[in-house]
Formats: sequence, C-alpha cells, structure tokens
Amino acid sequence: MIVVSGAIAAAFALTGCAPTGYNSSDYGAQPASNAVEAGATSEAEPAATPEATPGAEPEGESEEGGEGAELSEDEITTELKAAAIKRMGETVQNQNGFVLYRFDKDKVKPEAVSNCNDDCAKVWPPALINKGEKPKLDGVDAKLVGTVKRKDGTLQLTLDKWPLYTYIGDKEPGQWKGQNVAGTWFVVTPEGKKNLTCLPAVSKPVAPPSDGDKEEDSPEGTGGSDYSY
Repeated sequence: MIVVSGAIAAAFALTGCAPTGYNSSDYGAQPASNAVEAGATSEAEPAATPEATPGAEPEGESEEGGEGAELSEDEITTELKAAAIKRMGETVQNQNGFVLYRFDKDKVKPEAVSNCNDDCAKVWPPALINKGEKPKLDGVDAKLVGTVKRKDGTLQLTLDKWPLYTYIGDKEPGQWKGQNVAGTWFVVTPEGKKNLTCLPAVSKPVAPPSDGDKEEDSPEGTGGSDYSY
C-alpha cells in the first residue's frame, strides 16, 4: 500500500506540467529533465515586457513575396507579443492571445523553409502576413522577425528564421496543448528557441477539419489523428 500511495502522490505532483484543461493522468505530463533553451521557470509570473513597437522590417523575405490575393485582417497575424504563462514560462502569442509554435521538420539553413502544408496547415495554421505589412511587436526583438514564402505563395512570419504557427487544438488564448505533439512541435520563446520548461509526453495531433466542418477534438492527452505532422 505504501508503494501504491507513493505512485499516486507522484502522479499528482505532475499536474503542474499539464496544460490548462488537461488531466495529467490522461495527458502523461512530466517535467522536462533537460529543459534547455527554456524561456523561464515553470512557475514564472507574467513579466513586464518592453514597450510595444510599431512593427518590424521582416528580414529574409523571399524575393517575390506573396503573389496571391491580399489576406483579410482576420487571416493575418498583426502582433507578436512575449508573455509568460504559469507552468510553461516564456511564450510568444498573437494578437488574440494564442500561443505560437515552431516545427522541427522546418528548415532554417541555408534559408527558412516551411514544410507544413496542405492538411498539416489546417491543423497548424501558419502565422501569415501581407507583403509590405509589419506586425506590432511587444517584447520581441525586431531583428529576429522575418518572413518566408510558403508553397501557396503566402508570406509566413518567422522568428530567428523559424516559421511560426498556431494549433487548432488550442481552443482558448493561453493554452499550449500543442507542446511536444508528435515530438516535433514546441512552444516558441521570444528568442525563437524551443521552450522545454514543461515537456509533456509525446501526443498525436488532432485530425484536420473536414471541408466546411469545425475542427475535430481528440480525447484529451491520448487521442488524435494518425497523421505524422
């Protein structure tokens, strides 16, 4: 009984690493033992950030830029804001407060390349911007912000050359259910690094929505699609 009680106590001790809304026993959350490049400690309180700047002159923009029709305001990312979240630490959020991620299968050398397209981009919507426009920055260094031309011709914001995305599994601002999905998706810090302060067990991504349908929810922490992205 003592051993069992100890195991239960250990399980409860892991709850601090599970994203808000997740049951740690379902999600399999556990503190990262190698929390390198972490933006802050897991108990960090929201920190003061530098005064917001009007925007950044994107570096590394593709020669042709976006060639498609101009995107509407609700389709683009108008702000990149540094914000600290309990249990995770430093994050970058868009104008709606949704956490941004980076993808290990993308490339940054010799130049930035986004490898998340088609169904992948339905699950991980890229942070887009129109050619010639600049996002408002709050706590993010303008020198690290750039753009990359996607396969469909749109322009995606990058941070330290890493393309930025949101996750449709995050239903509310401040959630970070995309952390360690497929072992390749990670919360990004204001410096463009992976935030490994809290590293839940690898989980599957939610399935891409069907045309005209809302995003499909997977069982918390255990379900998800069989897609590799």
